[in-house]
Amino acid sequence: MKNIVIETQDLTVYYGKFRGILDVNLVVEKGEVFGFLGPNGAGKTTTQRVLLDVFPPTRGKATVFGKDCQREGVAIRKHIGYLPGELALYANMRARDFFEMFEYLRKDKKSNGYWRELAERLDLDTSRKISQFSRGNKQKVGVVAAFMNRADLLILDEPTGGLDPLVQKAVLELVRETKAEGRTVFFSSHILSEVQAVCDRVGIIRDGQLVATRRVEDIFAQRMNRLTLIFEGSPPSEAFQMKGVTELRQGKRSLTLEVKENLPAVLAAAAQHQVMDIETHNVSLEEIFLAYYTGDEGGSYD
Repeated sequence: MKNIVIETQDLTVYYGKFRGILDVNLVVEKGEVFGFLGPNGAGKTTTQRVLLDVFPPTRGKATVFGKDCQREGVAIRKHIGYLPGELALYANMRARDFFEMFEYLRKDKKSNGYWRELAERLDLDTSRKISQFSRGNKQKVGVVAAFMNRADLLILDEPTGGLDPLVQKAVLELVRETKAEGRTVFFSSHILSEVQAVCDRVGIIRDGQLVATRRVEDIFAQRMNRLTLIFEGSPPSEAFQMKGVTELRQGKRSLTLEVKENLPAVLAAAAQHQVMDIETHNVSLEEIFLAYYTGDEGGSYD
């Protein structure tokens, strides 16, 4: 139990008659970056708000650091850095004053002044009032506030929203550094390339229900093969009508196949029909996500 940072059991939230999440069962371990995937409205933010004791679940249970989120929320939040998807900041404060106030309220001296280093890395002018900032600079304020106390757990909701590519890269590097220090990140996003770059495992939530949890490397180790076969003459598509093989496209001299099984048989058949070249295509995390999201997660995704 001591290596489990987040655990939910049949976590369910209803907003009146409307379902937020249903029977979500998650385990997030110490020192990992866990990606929580789903489009807006899928239940990502609802799950985070239960973890932070913003509101209680309709039923089920959530614990962080082994403590019940509803009974011991205050104690839990002392060890969490949080970046919400919708920032509410003190507009008339200078960014510098905001960070100093935040630092004082946390009463944790081990990271005093770290916000200055973070602001410099993100190219944030802390002498200006927050009301004068663009959306991107306000997001930088939220990022600094989340990271500045070196919390044991970071809950990040769409952390790179509104940031330019260079700053996005800097934020992802901060996530990697957090993991390297043995701390834990719960990384909610719909930007799949970011999740692929920094996460150890991913959970995919669809319509409020967790439909899959996988290690990122396992997803790619088990991914389907996509091949384009280029023939000397017309492609013999009938030769590849076998289990686990789907024809995606046919050209005058080419045939693109999605191969979930029977790859050796595909290659043997290709060798019998004057194949001139074979092109392989990577399957992205986005395609894997969409397969789960459309309910077509069979084959090599099981």
